[in-house]
Amino acid sequence: MKCRFCENKLTHIFADLVNAPLSNSYLKEIQLEEPESYYPLKIFVCEKCWLVQTDEHKKSEEIFNNEYAYFSSFSSSWIEHSQDFVTMIIQKLHLQKSSLVVEIASNDGYLLQFFKKKNIPCFGIEPSASTANAAGDKGIETIQEFFTTSLAKKLVLQGRKADLIIGNNVLAHVPDLKGFVQGLRLLLTEEGTITMEFPHLMNLIKYNQFDTIYHEHFSYLSFQIVYNIFKLQKLVIYDVTELSTHGGSLRIFAGHAENKNILVSTCVKNLLDKEQRFGLFSLEIYRKFQGKIEKVRYDFLNFLLAAKKNGKTVAGYGAAAKGNTLLNYCGIKKNFIDFVVDASPYKQDKYLPGSHIPIVKEIKIKEIKPDLLILFPWNIKEELADQLSYIYDWGGKFVTVIPVLEVY
Repeated sequence: MKCRFCENKLTHIFADLVNAPLSNSYLKEIQLEEPESYYPLKIFVCEKCWLVQTDEHKKSEEIFNNEYAYFSSFSSSWIEHSQDFVTMIIQKLHLQKSSLVVEIASNDGYLLQFFKKKNIPCFGIEPSASTANAAGDKGIETIQEFFTTSLAKKLVLQGRKADLIIGNNVLAHVPDLKGFVQGLRLLLTEEGTITMEFPHLMNLIKYNQFDTIYHEHFSYLSFQIVYNIFKLQKLVIYDVTELSTHGGSLRIFAGHAENKNILVSTCVKNLLDKEQRFGLFSLEIYRKFQGKIEKVRYDFLNFLLAAKKNGKTVAGYGAAAKGNTLLNYCGIKKNFIDFVVDASPYKQDKYLPGSHIPIVKEIKIKEIKPDLLILFPWNIKEELADQLSYIYDWGGKFVTVIPVLEVY
């Protein structure tokens, strides 16, 4: 396998999670009797440019298909985050009714709905029919395609260059990073801005977030590698913000290198220096990571074995991709966890891939009264613990597994 940025041959393994099914491929009951496909889940680090990546075992078209079940609107904290972003960016860029906003991987219209309410013209680009249709129901124009350079050229010919291009949690899902960023440059107006949000590789390592590794994520990104990818396409990142979302993300602001009005914030150099000090550009930090992963697995398995031996009822909350990575790496099935609750009706009455644990509505928690409730989306554990605090009424306890196992 070669690095998808510098084409260096990859030999250094960062994390080996063996094999797993696609994390967002939830199963219908009839599929439980059918063979299930598993794919290698191993990521490498390039010692030349420091991109971290997995191989493309499944094409994007097969992953983000018409049955894709991740709908952004079912997280209240993410909706709040998106609304705050819209308020901020309208003021920062002085967007108005003559502006045009484009979001790539616009999902179910979770963000563009707030631009629409402000009467700022916008449209989304979203490949999955399930989420694109949900956006259409909100009255948001959505082009149901993958974003490519050819689509960017087509939109430019239609006179639809964007003053603001948004991409939240899409960059890691792109197998052709250089082509994708080239398309951004083509679609952007001369003085326009690109904003991208993506999980920060530094936090993945620092907080042992190995459960964010799954096949849908082709790349795991430092600020430096993104800076260099954009620079190659004559785009300059002029500002960056560290965010708490998804366990620690970055939001970058970029524009054309030829734009003389751009002022580069000191935050850019500060973050590049911070990554250097952390050790992101040395193989040593990557070589240590596998041991941290394995400790979590052993601790989690020992905890569940003890709970079951003591007659405890164990359930989970959040049929998230990260939970599926954790469960499949640890080899956990429904004999350890009775059910998982999820707020999304698109996941309810289905089963988790690999583990085959049933996904149910929240009312099941009140009916069964589990002793232990595992919160798989640890990045929103405070939100969930507040929402589900009624489990304390019968002596129930919450459990999180990442970065270390905690019971509270």
